[in-house]
Order: sequence, then C-alpha cells, then structure tokens
Amino acid sequence: MDRKLTIGSSPVLGVFATVTDDVALVPIGTSRVATEQIEDALRVRVMQTAIAGSFVVGSLVCGNCSGFVVSKYVYAEETRALQELGDVNVQVIPDVMTAVGNIVLANDTAAVVHPGLPDRAVKAVADTLQVDVRRATIAGLRTVGMAGVATNKGVLVHPGVSDSEVDVLEDVFDLPVDIGTVNFGSPLIGSGLLANSAGYLAGADTTGPELGRIEDALGFI
Repeated sequence: MDRKLTIGSSPVLGVFATVTDDVALVPIGTSRVATEQIEDALRVRVMQTAIAGSFVVGSLVCGNCSGFVVSKYVYAEETRALQELGDVNVQVIPDVMTAVGNIVLANDTAAVVHPGLPDRAVKAVADTLQVDVRRATIAGLRTVGMAGVATNKGVLVHPGVSDSEVDVLEDVFDLPVDIGTVNFGSPLIGSGLLANSAGYLAGADTTGPELGRIEDALGFI
C-alpha cells in the first residue's frame, strides 16, 4: 500500500486534515483518489468539511473517539455536520487561540496543550475529549499539535524535544515517545502525518528512512 499522500497537491497533510480511529476530516473538494487512500490506509470514514469556512481543517480542529474541539469561529452548519457523525461531543475552544489543531495534541486517553491556554479552554478540551490534559511544550514549541502526532499506540515528535519534555509526554500518554521527521526533513511531524491505531499516511515528500521511523514509533512494524 502506498503510504504517501498529497491533499490539494500539498504534502502538509496535517494542516488540511485530521484523523481519529473512527473518522477523517478533510477539506471539501478532496479528490476521490485521496479519499479512498485515506479510507483504506486508516480504516475510517472520510467526511469532507470546512471549519470556519476554511479548508485548513487540520489546523482548526482536534478530535478523538469521544469528540472534537474546534475554532470558536466554526459555523453552525459545520458543527451540526460533525455532530451527525454519531455519539461525539463538539465544543469550541473559548479562547483567542483558534488554531486548535496546532495547539492540542491528543489521543483517546490524554492530551497536551499550548502552555498559554487558559483554564476554561483546558477544561473544554478535557470535557469534550474525555481525557487527562497537561500543558506542555515539544522542542520548546508551544504549538504541540504541529510538533507531534499521538495515537493510541505511540507518540512521534519533533527531533529537538528535550529529555524533560519526553518525560512529561511519556507520563501523560503512558506510551513510548520517539523522534522523527517528515517530508524530507521537516521536524513538524504533525504537519505532515496522519495516523491512528490502524495505519498512517505521510506527506508525499517523506523519505523511506522517515517512513521506517514512523512505522517503528507508532507500532506498525
């Protein structure tokens, strides 16, 4: 199976799409070929949507099997479409930081968030996703959602992550944490990788050694 993908001719998959163990959210207009590849590789339903009228869906929403947290600028009809996916919670982040996919890194049991996220926003993440939440950085970056990917099997993060940051991530997620890159050396793992418990897809510029590291870290070997 081909593990490389573009969305809208771009290899930065995590900017445009996001995935849980149940569903992938992709921009309206995503090609049928890309949609079928996502369905096959990740074993999910694919829903085409916009968030706040934008096609950068992956930057504006973060979810797991319990729900989705979204930009406070989300449109009512977009929220209704997410709620129609099934028994999931949908909640806006009550804060000026609206690029939710960039500032939240989550799986089905835990999440880390931007250190500047206020208490009420942290509570919204915890209640909606039904997870334990910790404020953290990855490689000194506050945009933890772009600096890593977390599945229920493992966590892959920016190669500049410090030992103390790894300790926090391992404590929060109770999973092994490894480092890697995507798209021929980009350290922003979350920008170029879609992954869940069933599989993964990486940006089209990702090299063979990078794919090997992804497979090892996320338990696909």
